[in-house]
Amino acid sequence: MEYVNDGFGGAAGALTVENLLEWGRRNDCSDVHITSHQPPTFRKLGELQIGPFSGSKEEYRALILSMLNEFQIEELSYGKDLDFSFSDKEGLRYRVNVFHQQSELAAAIRILRNDIPTLESLNLPPAIKTLAEQPRGIVLVTGPTGSGKSTTLAAMIDYINTTRKAHIITIEDPIEYVHASKSCLVHQREVHRDVPSFADALRSAMREDPDVILVGEMRDYETISAAVTAAETGHLVFSTLHTTGASQTIDRIVDVYPSHSQGMIRSQLSGVLRGVITQTLVPLADRSGRIVATEILIGTDAVLNLIREGNFHQLGTSMQSGAQVGMHTLAGDLSDLVRKGLITKEVAEEKVNNKAELEQYIGFTTGGGFGGNFGGGY
Repeated sequence: MEYVNDGFGGAAGALTVENLLEWGRRNDCSDVHITSHQPPTFRKLGELQIGPFSGSKEEYRALILSMLNEFQIEELSYGKDLDFSFSDKEGLRYRVNVFHQQSELAAAIRILRNDIPTLESLNLPPAIKTLAEQPRGIVLVTGPTGSGKSTTLAAMIDYINTTRKAHIITIEDPIEYVHASKSCLVHQREVHRDVPSFADALRSAMREDPDVILVGEMRDYETISAAVTAAETGHLVFSTLHTTGASQTIDRIVDVYPSHSQGMIRSQLSGVLRGVITQTLVPLADRSGRIVATEILIGTDAVLNLIREGNFHQLGTSMQSGAQVGMHTLAGDLSDLVRKGLITKEVAEEKVNNKAELEQYIGFTTGGGFGGNFGGGY
Protein backbone atom coordinates (compact mmCIF):
# COMPACT_ATOMS: atom_id res chain seq x y z
CA MET A 1 0.00 0.00 0.00
CA GLU A 2 1.37 3.38 -1.03
CA TYR A 3 0.64 7.05 -0.74
CA VAL A 4 -1.12 8.50 -3.75
CA ASN A 5 1.30 10.15 -6.20
CA ASP A 6 1.82 13.89 -5.88
CA GLY A 7 -0.76 15.75 -7.92
CA PHE A 8 -2.97 12.68 -8.36
CA GLY A 9 -6.55 13.83 -8.45
CA GLY A 10 -5.92 17.48 -7.65
CA ALA A 11 -6.29 19.28 -4.35
CA ALA A 12 -7.63 17.29 -1.46
CA GLY A 13 -9.37 20.09 0.40
CA ALA A 14 -10.33 20.16 4.08
CA LEU A 15 -10.79 16.96 6.07
CA THR A 16 -14.55 16.46 5.79
CA VAL A 17 -16.61 13.43 4.78
CA GLU A 18 -17.90 15.35 1.75
CA ASN A 19 -14.36 16.12 0.56
CA LEU A 20 -13.19 12.55 1.11
CA LEU A 21 -16.07 11.11 -0.86
CA GLU A 22 -15.91 13.72 -3.60
CA TRP A 23 -12.16 13.13 -4.00
CA GLY A 24 -12.70 9.37 -4.16
CA ARG A 25 -15.47 9.67 -6.73
CA ARG A 26 -13.46 12.13 -8.85
CA ASN A 27 -10.54 9.71 -8.95
CA ASP A 28 -12.63 6.65 -9.88
CA CYS A 29 -12.10 4.95 -6.52
CA SER A 30 -14.50 2.21 -5.46
CA ASP A 31 -14.07 2.42 -1.67
CA VAL A 32 -12.93 4.76 1.09
CA HIS A 33 -11.57 3.49 4.43
CA ILE A 34 -11.44 5.66 7.53
CA THR A 35 -9.57 4.34 10.55
CA SER A 36 -7.93 5.86 13.59
CA HIS A 37 -4.27 4.99 13.01
CA GLN A 38 -3.58 6.36 9.51
CA PRO A 39 -4.90 8.83 6.91
CA PRO A 40 -7.98 7.84 4.88
CA THR A 41 -7.27 5.07 2.38
CA PHE A 42 -8.83 4.68 -1.09
CA ARG A 43 -9.29 1.61 -3.31
CA LYS A 44 -8.66 2.23 -7.01
CA LEU A 45 -8.52 -0.56 -9.61
CA GLY A 46 -8.65 -3.04 -6.74
CA GLU A 47 -5.56 -1.66 -4.96
CA LEU A 48 -5.37 0.43 -1.77
CA GLN A 49 -3.66 3.81 -1.70
CA ILE A 50 -3.38 6.31 1.14
CA GLY A 51 -4.97 9.59 0.09
CA PRO A 52 -3.68 13.15 0.45
CA PHE A 53 -5.56 13.86 3.69
CA SER A 54 -4.26 14.05 7.23
CA GLY A 55 -5.82 14.49 10.63
CA SER A 56 -5.86 13.31 14.22
CA LYS A 57 -7.50 10.26 15.76
CA GLU A 58 -10.22 12.52 17.13
CA GLU A 59 -10.85 14.05 13.71
CA TYR A 60 -11.18 10.63 12.09
CA ARG A 61 -13.68 9.59 14.75
CA ALA A 62 -15.65 12.78 14.17
CA LEU A 63 -15.72 12.05 10.42
CA ILE A 64 -17.36 8.71 11.04
CA LEU A 65 -19.85 10.03 13.61
CA SER A 66 -20.88 12.81 11.23
CA MET A 67 -22.55 10.19 9.00
CA LEU A 68 -24.66 8.74 11.83
CA ASN A 69 -27.99 9.70 13.34
CA GLU A 70 -28.77 9.51 17.06
CA PHE A 71 -30.21 6.00 16.87
CA GLN A 72 -27.13 4.71 15.02
CA ILE A 73 -24.80 6.34 17.55
CA GLU A 74 -26.72 4.61 20.33
CA GLU A 75 -26.48 1.25 18.53
CA LEU A 76 -22.74 1.81 18.09
CA SER A 77 -22.36 2.45 21.82
CA TYR A 78 -23.62 -1.10 22.45
CA GLY A 79 -20.76 -2.46 20.38
CA LYS A 80 -22.85 -3.22 17.29
CA ASP A 81 -21.59 -2.88 13.73
CA LEU A 82 -23.66 -0.66 11.45
CA ASP A 83 -24.64 -1.18 7.80
CA PHE A 84 -26.45 1.71 6.14
CA SER A 85 -26.70 3.84 3.04
CA PHE A 86 -25.59 7.47 3.11
CA SER A 87 -26.32 10.38 0.77
CA ASP A 88 -24.14 13.47 0.56
CA LYS A 89 -25.34 17.03 -0.01
CA GLU A 90 -25.44 16.42 -3.77
CA GLY A 91 -27.67 13.36 -3.33
CA LEU A 92 -24.88 10.95 -4.32
CA ARG A 93 -25.19 7.61 -2.55
CA TYR A 94 -22.76 5.45 -0.58
CA ARG A 95 -22.91 2.14 1.30
CA VAL A 96 -21.30 2.36 4.73
CA ASN A 97 -20.16 -0.17 7.31
CA VAL A 98 -19.01 1.22 10.68
CA PHE A 99 -17.24 -1.10 13.09
CA HIS A 100 -14.87 -1.19 16.07
CA GLN A 101 -11.26 -2.31 15.84
CA GLN A 102 -8.76 -2.13 18.69
CA SER A 103 -11.38 -0.17 20.66
CA GLU A 104 -11.48 2.54 17.98
CA LEU A 105 -14.03 3.33 15.27
CA ALA A 106 -13.43 2.49 11.61
CA ALA A 107 -15.56 2.78 8.49
CA ALA A 108 -15.60 1.20 5.04
CA ILE A 109 -17.51 3.24 2.47
CA ARG A 110 -18.50 1.91 -0.96
CA ILE A 111 -18.92 4.62 -3.59
CA LEU A 112 -22.11 3.86 -5.54
CA ARG A 113 -23.02 4.97 -9.01
CA ASN A 114 -25.71 7.62 -8.90
CA ASP A 115 -27.29 6.29 -12.08
CA ILE A 116 -28.60 2.80 -12.72
CA PRO A 117 -26.57 1.35 -15.59
CA THR A 118 -28.07 -0.61 -18.44
CA LEU A 119 -27.01 -4.15 -19.24
CA GLU A 120 -25.62 -2.85 -22.52
CA SER A 121 -23.49 -0.19 -20.84
CA LEU A 122 -21.92 -2.84 -18.60
CA ASN A 123 -21.00 -4.94 -21.66
CA LEU A 124 -22.39 -8.07 -20.06
CA PRO A 125 -22.94 -11.28 -22.04
CA PRO A 126 -26.33 -11.60 -23.81
CA ALA A 127 -27.19 -14.61 -21.64
CA ILE A 128 -27.64 -12.27 -18.67
CA LYS A 129 -30.45 -10.40 -20.43
CA THR A 130 -32.03 -13.76 -21.26
CA LEU A 131 -31.94 -14.68 -17.57
CA ALA A 132 -33.62 -11.37 -16.69
CA GLU A 133 -36.42 -12.26 -19.10
CA GLN A 134 -37.31 -15.51 -17.29
CA PRO A 135 -40.90 -15.56 -16.00
CA ARG A 136 -40.06 -17.51 -12.83
CA GLY A 137 -37.27 -19.40 -11.06
CA ILE A 138 -34.11 -18.31 -9.28
CA VAL A 139 -31.08 -16.50 -10.70
CA LEU A 140 -27.93 -16.10 -8.61
CA VAL A 141 -25.21 -13.49 -9.07
CA THR A 142 -22.03 -14.45 -7.24
CA GLY A 143 -18.48 -13.27 -6.77
CA PRO A 144 -16.13 -11.84 -4.18
CA THR A 145 -16.72 -8.55 -2.38
CA GLY A 146 -16.31 -5.62 -4.76
CA SER A 147 -16.94 -7.63 -7.93
CA GLY A 148 -19.90 -5.57 -9.11
CA LYS A 149 -22.72 -7.95 -8.11
CA SER A 150 -25.00 -5.15 -6.91
CA THR A 151 -24.45 -3.20 -10.12
CA THR A 152 -25.27 -6.20 -12.31
CA LEU A 153 -28.42 -6.89 -10.31
CA ALA A 154 -29.46 -3.24 -10.47
CA ALA A 155 -29.11 -3.34 -14.27
CA MET A 156 -31.18 -6.55 -14.46
CA ILE A 157 -33.91 -5.10 -12.25
CA ASP A 158 -33.92 -1.90 -14.31
CA TYR A 159 -34.28 -3.94 -17.50
CA ILE A 160 -37.32 -5.70 -16.04
CA ASN A 161 -38.65 -2.36 -14.75
CA THR A 162 -38.44 -1.01 -18.30
CA THR A 163 -39.74 -3.98 -20.29
CA ARG A 164 -42.38 -5.71 -18.13
CA LYS A 165 -45.53 -4.76 -16.26
CA ALA A 166 -44.86 -6.41 -12.94
CA HIS A 167 -44.54 -5.87 -9.20
CA ILE A 168 -40.90 -5.87 -8.06
CA ILE A 169 -39.96 -6.15 -4.38
CA THR A 170 -36.34 -5.71 -3.36
CA ILE A 171 -35.04 -6.72 0.08
CA GLU A 172 -31.66 -5.16 0.80
CA ASP A 173 -29.24 -4.41 3.63
CA PRO A 174 -28.87 -1.54 2.94
CA ILE A 175 -30.66 -0.26 -0.18
CA GLU A 176 -27.95 0.67 -2.68
CA TYR A 177 -29.62 1.61 -5.97
CA VAL A 178 -32.97 3.40 -5.76
CA HIS A 179 -35.38 2.29 -8.50
CA ALA A 180 -38.20 4.59 -9.56
CA SER A 181 -41.28 2.75 -10.83
CA LYS A 182 -41.32 2.71 -14.66
CA SER A 183 -43.40 0.03 -16.38
CA CYS A 184 -43.29 -1.87 -13.08
CA LEU A 185 -44.38 -1.05 -9.56
CA VAL A 186 -41.23 -1.17 -7.40
CA HIS A 187 -41.13 -1.47 -3.61
CA GLN A 188 -37.77 -1.51 -1.85
CA ARG A 189 -37.46 -2.76 1.74
CA GLU A 190 -34.39 -2.22 3.89
CA VAL A 191 -33.50 -4.83 6.49
CA HIS A 192 -33.43 -3.42 10.06
CA ARG A 193 -35.32 -0.32 8.93
CA ASP A 194 -38.42 -1.60 7.12
CA VAL A 195 -38.28 -5.26 8.16
CA PRO A 196 -36.32 -7.26 10.79
CA SER A 197 -34.61 -9.76 8.46
CA PHE A 198 -34.34 -11.10 4.91
CA ALA A 199 -36.33 -14.19 5.88
CA ASP A 200 -39.12 -12.12 7.48
CA ALA A 201 -39.32 -9.93 4.37
CA LEU A 202 -39.50 -12.98 2.10
CA ARG A 203 -42.31 -14.50 4.12
CA SER A 204 -44.22 -11.21 3.98
CA ALA A 205 -43.55 -10.86 0.26
CA MET A 206 -45.65 -13.95 -0.40
CA ARG A 207 -48.68 -11.90 0.72
CA GLU A 208 -47.71 -8.77 -1.25
CA ASP A 209 -48.46 -10.00 -4.78
CA PRO A 210 -44.91 -9.81 -6.19
CA ASP A 211 -43.78 -11.02 -9.61
CA VAL A 212 -40.06 -10.39 -9.08
CA ILE A 213 -38.16 -10.50 -5.77
CA LEU A 214 -34.59 -9.36 -5.24
CA VAL A 215 -32.96 -10.73 -2.09
CA GLY A 216 -29.79 -8.74 -1.40
CA GLU A 217 -27.92 -11.75 -0.02
CA MET A 218 -28.72 -15.36 0.87
CA ARG A 219 -26.87 -15.46 4.19
CA ASP A 220 -28.39 -18.38 6.06
CA TYR A 221 -30.57 -21.47 5.90
CA GLU A 222 -33.77 -19.59 6.66
CA THR A 223 -33.25 -17.05 3.87
CA ILE A 224 -32.14 -19.65 1.31
CA SER A 225 -35.13 -21.84 2.12
CA ALA A 226 -37.56 -18.93 1.79
CA ALA A 227 -35.99 -17.77 -1.49
CA VAL A 228 -36.20 -21.25 -3.04
CA THR A 229 -39.81 -21.58 -1.88
CA ALA A 230 -40.62 -18.21 -3.48
CA ALA A 231 -39.14 -19.45 -6.76
CA GLU A 232 -41.12 -22.71 -6.49
CA THR A 233 -44.38 -20.77 -6.10
CA GLY A 234 -43.97 -19.01 -9.44
CA HIS A 235 -41.89 -15.92 -8.70
CA LEU A 236 -38.67 -14.77 -10.35
CA VAL A 237 -36.09 -14.47 -7.57
CA PHE A 238 -32.68 -12.85 -7.78
CA SER A 239 -30.03 -13.09 -5.07
CA THR A 240 -26.29 -13.09 -4.39
CA LEU A 241 -23.69 -15.25 -2.68
CA HIS A 242 -20.02 -14.61 -1.98
CA THR A 243 -18.81 -17.58 -4.01
CA THR A 244 -16.29 -17.65 -6.84
CA GLY A 245 -17.78 -20.22 -9.22
CA ALA A 246 -21.00 -21.93 -10.23
CA SER A 247 -20.06 -25.32 -8.77
CA GLN A 248 -19.02 -23.73 -5.47
CA THR A 249 -22.31 -21.79 -5.39
CA ILE A 250 -24.47 -24.90 -5.65
CA ASP A 251 -22.25 -26.67 -3.13
CA ARG A 252 -22.59 -23.76 -0.67
CA ILE A 253 -26.39 -23.77 -0.87
CA VAL A 254 -26.65 -27.52 -0.38
CA ASP A 255 -24.15 -27.50 2.50
CA VAL A 256 -26.30 -25.02 4.43
CA TYR A 257 -28.93 -27.74 4.78
CA PRO A 258 -28.63 -30.60 7.31
CA SER A 259 -27.42 -33.83 5.74
CA HIS A 260 -30.86 -35.49 5.79
CA SER A 261 -32.34 -32.56 3.79
CA GLN A 262 -29.63 -32.20 1.14
CA GLY A 263 -31.35 -34.53 -1.30
CA MET A 264 -34.48 -32.40 -0.97
CA ILE A 265 -32.72 -29.10 -1.72
CA ARG A 266 -30.92 -30.63 -4.70
CA SER A 267 -34.30 -31.67 -6.04
CA GLN A 268 -35.77 -28.22 -5.36
CA LEU A 269 -32.88 -26.45 -7.09
CA SER A 270 -33.17 -28.73 -10.10
CA GLY A 271 -36.72 -27.49 -10.46
CA VAL A 272 -36.17 -23.74 -10.10
CA LEU A 273 -32.57 -22.78 -10.95
CA ARG A 274 -32.41 -20.68 -14.11
CA GLY A 275 -28.78 -19.63 -13.94
CA VAL A 276 -25.70 -18.70 -11.94
CA ILE A 277 -23.63 -15.68 -12.94
CA THR A 278 -20.20 -15.47 -11.34
CA GLN A 279 -18.21 -12.32 -11.95
CA THR A 280 -14.99 -10.58 -11.04
CA LEU A 281 -13.58 -7.17 -11.96
CA VAL A 282 -10.15 -7.22 -13.59
CA PRO A 283 -7.78 -4.28 -14.21
CA LEU A 284 -7.25 -3.51 -17.88
CA ALA A 285 -3.75 -4.02 -19.24
CA ASP A 286 -3.28 -0.26 -19.69
CA ARG A 287 -4.57 0.41 -16.14
CA SER A 288 -7.23 2.77 -17.51
CA GLY A 289 -10.06 0.98 -15.73
CA ARG A 290 -11.52 -2.43 -14.99
CA ILE A 291 -13.40 -4.96 -17.06
CA VAL A 292 -15.82 -7.64 -15.93
CA ALA A 293 -15.03 -11.32 -16.47
CA THR A 294 -17.86 -13.79 -16.00
CA GLU A 295 -18.75 -17.43 -15.61
CA ILE A 296 -22.27 -18.39 -16.62
CA LEU A 297 -24.17 -21.56 -15.79
CA ILE A 298 -27.57 -21.98 -17.44
CA GLY A 299 -30.19 -24.32 -15.98
CA THR A 300 -30.42 -26.70 -18.93
CA ASP A 301 -31.90 -30.17 -18.50
CA ALA A 302 -28.39 -31.66 -18.39
CA VAL A 303 -27.19 -29.15 -15.77
CA LEU A 304 -30.27 -29.61 -13.60
CA ASN A 305 -29.86 -33.37 -13.74
CA LEU A 306 -26.26 -33.03 -12.49
CA ILE A 307 -27.52 -30.90 -9.60
CA ARG A 308 -30.28 -33.37 -8.78
CA GLU A 309 -27.75 -36.21 -8.67
CA GLY A 310 -25.19 -34.19 -6.69
CA ASN A 311 -22.54 -34.29 -9.42
CA PHE A 312 -21.47 -30.66 -8.98
CA HIS A 313 -17.90 -31.40 -10.08
CA GLN A 314 -19.19 -32.03 -13.61
CA LEU A 315 -20.77 -28.58 -13.97
CA GLY A 316 -17.52 -27.16 -15.35
CA THR A 317 -17.62 -29.60 -18.25
CA SER A 318 -21.23 -28.60 -18.98
CA MET A 319 -20.24 -24.93 -19.07
CA GLN A 320 -17.32 -25.64 -21.41
CA SER A 321 -19.60 -27.43 -23.84
CA GLY A 322 -22.61 -25.15 -23.49
CA ALA A 323 -21.53 -22.10 -25.51
CA GLN A 324 -24.58 -22.40 -27.79
CA VAL A 325 -26.86 -21.51 -24.86
CA GLY A 326 -24.57 -18.83 -23.42
CA MET A 327 -22.53 -20.84 -20.92
CA HIS A 328 -18.82 -20.41 -20.31
CA THR A 329 -16.32 -20.82 -17.50
CA LEU A 330 -14.40 -18.03 -15.81
CA ALA A 331 -11.16 -19.45 -17.20
CA GLY A 332 -12.62 -19.33 -20.69
CA ASP A 333 -13.70 -15.70 -20.36
CA LEU A 334 -10.40 -14.58 -18.79
CA SER A 335 -8.39 -16.31 -21.51
CA ASP A 336 -10.50 -14.55 -24.13
CA LEU A 337 -9.63 -11.20 -22.55
CA VAL A 338 -5.94 -12.15 -22.46
CA ARG A 339 -5.90 -13.14 -26.13
CA LYS A 340 -7.52 -9.85 -27.06
CA GLY A 341 -4.86 -7.93 -25.15
CA LEU A 342 -7.37 -6.36 -22.75
CA ILE A 343 -5.85 -7.88 -19.61
CA THR A 344 -2.51 -9.46 -18.77
CA LYS A 345 -1.98 -13.17 -18.26
CA GLU A 346 -0.63 -12.47 -14.76
CA VAL A 347 -3.86 -10.76 -13.73
CA ALA A 348 -5.93 -13.58 -15.22
CA GLU A 349 -3.94 -16.11 -13.19
CA GLU A 350 -4.71 -14.15 -10.01
CA LYS A 351 -8.46 -14.27 -10.69
CA VAL A 352 -8.98 -17.75 -12.08
CA ASN A 353 -9.97 -20.80 -10.03
CA ASN A 354 -8.39 -23.34 -12.40
CA LYS A 355 -4.99 -22.28 -13.78
CA ALA A 356 -4.62 -25.45 -15.83
CA GLU A 357 -7.88 -24.69 -17.64
CA LEU A 358 -6.73 -21.11 -18.21
CA GLU A 359 -3.46 -22.32 -19.76
CA GLN A 360 -5.41 -24.70 -21.99
CA TYR A 361 -7.67 -21.92 -23.24
CA ILE A 362 -4.84 -19.44 -23.78
CA GLY A 363 -3.05 -22.06 -25.87
CA PHE A 364 -5.90 -22.01 -28.39
CA THR A 365 -5.28 -19.83 -31.42
CA THR A 366 -8.87 -19.11 -32.36
CA GLY A 367 -10.59 -15.93 -31.18
CA GLY A 368 -13.10 -16.27 -28.39
CA GLY A 369 -16.67 -15.35 -27.93
CA PHE A 370 -17.23 -15.69 -24.25
CA GLY A 371 -19.59 -12.76 -23.96
CA GLY A 372 -17.68 -9.95 -25.64
CA ASN A 373 -16.83 -7.92 -22.54
CA PHE A 374 -15.33 -4.72 -23.86
CA GLY A 375 -15.32 -1.89 -21.40
CA GLY A 376 -16.17 -2.63 -17.81
CA GLY A 377 -18.68 0.05 -16.90
CA TYR A 378 -18.46 -0.71 -13.16
